[in-house]
This record gives sequence, C-alpha cells and structure tokens, in this order.
Amino acid sequence: MQAEATTTSGRVSGAVEDGVSVFRGIPYAAPPVGDAAFAAPRPHEPWTGVREAVEYGPTAPHPSYEDGMAEALPERSIPGDDYLNLNVWTPGTGQRGLPVMVWIHGGAFTNGSGAEAAYEASAFARGGAVAVTLNYRLGAEGFALVDGAPANRGLLDQIAALEWVRDNIAGFGGDPDRVTVFGESAGAMSVVTLMAIPRARALFRRAIAQSGAGHTTVAAEDAATVARVLAERLGVRPDAAGLAGVPRKRLHEEQSRIVAELRGAPERELWGERLIRLGALPFAPTVDGELLDRRPVDALRSGAGADKDLLIGTTTEEYRLFLVAPGIIDHIRDVHLQGQARRIGLGPEAAGVYAGRNDSPGDALAELGTDAVFRIPAYRALEARAAAPGAGRTFGYEFAWRSPRMGGRLGACHGLEIPFVFDNLGDGRNLAGPQAPQRIADDMHAAWLRFAAEGDAGWPEWDPRRRPFLRFDAPEAVLAEDPGEATRRLWDGLLD
Repeated sequence: MQAEATTTSGRVSGAVEDGVSVFRGIPYAAPPVGDAAFAAPRPHEPWTGVREAVEYGPTAPHPSYEDGMAEALPERSIPGDDYLNLNVWTPGTGQRGLPVMVWIHGGAFTNGSGAEAAYEASAFARGGAVAVTLNYRLGAEGFALVDGAPANRGLLDQIAALEWVRDNIAGFGGDPDRVTVFGESAGAMSVVTLMAIPRARALFRRAIAQSGAGHTTVAAEDAATVARVLAERLGVRPDAAGLAGVPRKRLHEEQSRIVAELRGAPERELWGERLIRLGALPFAPTVDGELLDRRPVDALRSGAGADKDLLIGTTTEEYRLFLVAPGIIDHIRDVHLQGQARRIGLGPEAAGVYAGRNDSPGDALAELGTDAVFRIPAYRALEARAAAPGAGRTFGYEFAWRSPRMGGRLGACHGLEIPFVFDNLGDGRNLAGPQAPQRIADDMHAAWLRFAAEGDAGWPEWDPRRRPFLRFDAPEAVLAEDPGEATRRLWDGLLD
C-alpha cells in the first residue's frame, strides 16, 4: 500500500507498513555540494509529479568509527548528494493535530544519521504521534569555523529541518504548535543548544535531552585554531573555498586525526587548555556571537527557553561504552585516572574517591568520565532551569539497567536507552542484546509520548532540594532522590 502527502516542494509517496504511513528521504533543503558545501542551507528545488519516498535517502558523509566502536554502534552510509533529508512516520495523513516528535541523532557531531535502524519510529506513530528523524552536516563540513562560510552549519541544517516541519507537518497529521525536539548524545547537546538560539525557539514547544546538556560548545578562537590546523595539514587555505576543494575522504582522515589527537595527549601550546578540556569534540557548535552568543547552559540560566518543558537525563554508566567497546578498560592505570582528574580540574583527593569506589582504575575512570561528560552537565542544566524565572516543567531521569553485552561489562552505558525509548528492541543486535526487558521499553516509550503530548513525564518535577529522578530499571522504574550524591559534591564549583 502507498500513502501520499503534499509538501511545499511537491507531492511525496510513502509506504504503509503495519498500519503506519512512512515517508523516507524527503529533502528539506538543497544538496550542500559544490559552491554550497559550506553555505547555509537553501530551499530545495520543487519537483513535478509525485516523488517516491519509500527508501531512506543519502546520509551525510562521515568517517567510519574505529573497530570496537563500529561493532557497538553500527551505522548506515548511503551515498548521494541530496542528504539534507528527513523521514516521517505517521498514523495517517488524514489525521489532524497530533503531537510531533523530531529526533536529532547523536554521533559526536561527526557520525550518525536519521536513517539508523535504532531510530525506526513506527512505535511512536502507533502511539498517536508523528515522528521525524533527520540528517544534518557533520564534522568539518557542519561545524568547522572557516572564512567565507556561516558558523554552525550543522545547527542551521537542524533549524531548516524544523522550519520544514513547521511548514509541512500538518499535511502528515501533525500539529506544528506541538513539536517536541529530542535527541541523544550530540543530538541532546543540539537540543539544548537549540533552546538557546532565538531563531530556533519558536519552532518547538518541548525538549528531551538524552545524555547531553549545555556545556559542549567551542569558543570562536578555539574553533578558528581547529580550522587553521586542519587546513594547514591538508595544505589548503582555512576558508570555505580551500576546504571545499579537498576530497572528502582526505578531509575526513585529517578530521579524525585531530579528534584522536585531542582525545589522547594533545600538545598544549598548539591546542590550548579549553580545547584540551573539551577533548574529542572539536567539531561542535561554536559560540560565534551571532547564531549562538553564549554557552547554552548560561543561556538557560538567564531564562532562554524558559517557556519550553524539558526532560533531561543520563544513563548510570555512560562512559563505559568508550572504554569497554574499544577494549581499553583493562589497560587503564592509576596514573591515567589521576591525569584525567587533573585535566578537568579535579584535585587528587577526588581521584582517590573514585578509586576507592571501584574495583579497578578502569572502572574508576569510567565513573569519573560519566560524571564529567554527562551527569554533571545534566545536573547543571537542571540547576540552571531551577534558577531561571518562569521556567517550564522540568523532569530528570536516569537509565540504570545494565546490558549483558560484552560479558556484562558495558553496564548501563551510553546509548543503551535508545531502543527502549523507541520501543524498538528488535532482533537484539543493539547494545541491549536479545533478552532486553520489554517492561522498561513500555515505561520509557510511554513516558516520552506522554511528555510530548502533555508536557508531563509522569513523575515529580525536578527541584534542587530533593533532586528527584525516575530510574528506569528492571523489574520496574523507581523514583530516586539525588542518585549521584556520592560524587556530585566533588564537582561543586566546576562545570558551572
């Protein structure tokens, strides 16, 4: 069976799959190639007739993950220039006024797409929402700060996709005034960043940030350093014309080397302290003074996005993914733990606390990394909302169920919650494995749908005294107060 809908560029024909109408690969902007490679997104040329939208469209060009991470996080790579596209799942184009959920994928701002199997969103449509996933430009093409190009092109792509939703989603049964943006990792960081951007805020009503918050931005001078070093190593000028002339494979190779360098032992005189603390995310939203005038967490503190309802949280053991999947957790020593603590501003006594709570230096570093990159930034976003006048409803969650994959060592790691949120446990080839408890998927999926429809997650709102989080675990979700208190106080005065 087929389903049809009308967009501002022309009619599209999708498929009806198990009662859900699915439209894949609909362009929301023109192909960013040639002279447009580093330009702001532009409207797509209209088409005549009916455009088939059954198969996923091209994905944004990106390098491959390293071996261990590639096994843990399989991703699609579909060639083609028309990769600024999106996908829509709807109960039916004849519906009206349904809540809309727009997913922004993660991948460290260098990887991923809206076409990943984990993001198959039929369950949201069966639950009465219109779901959208999208692609945006990644890595240097999306986020390098170069002369002759607007900053934050990846964010501009996300905004263009949200503008497409505003202008077109009613034709798919959705209500453009009831849009929830949600995302994980870099996608969650994007969600909170969009809350800080005046141009974007009118395009959505609610926000869900999974394992990402409002600290991950690059100062303009540091972004310029990254672009300069990238261009020097490629032998071109650090501007749009110079980088656009580099073959993509070569661009991605050098981009990946810079990421690896900053993750390892970077040269302080070359990179500077801020970039070293930022670590492996040098291609991320830039505080450019125009689209983004400050860190998102600072914008939240001053009341930006106060009219939005916010649901934000983490997994319990986020950082284990980055140590277990590549096979390095058993090679961590005390010196690495202490060095990482120093790098992010913690004293030696803090490293001792983490060491005393864990069986090995690798386990201790995993807990430290979880706090540094995910948990404490999420706390700061919650605290910022509490301090902002007139902020909307705010809810915190924690995903605590531990995966049996990789000998059970992954734990409640980064990205594990995604198939539960999408109620898409599937065939078990994801991080959760084949025996993942459906009860958790039932709970999380229902909570996300309820929040998108009503702005109420279904448990007490977060407040700075009790710090309530709903912990998703088996056999059932439980309300916990301040679950990270044991290490939270070590960070007082840091990551503000």
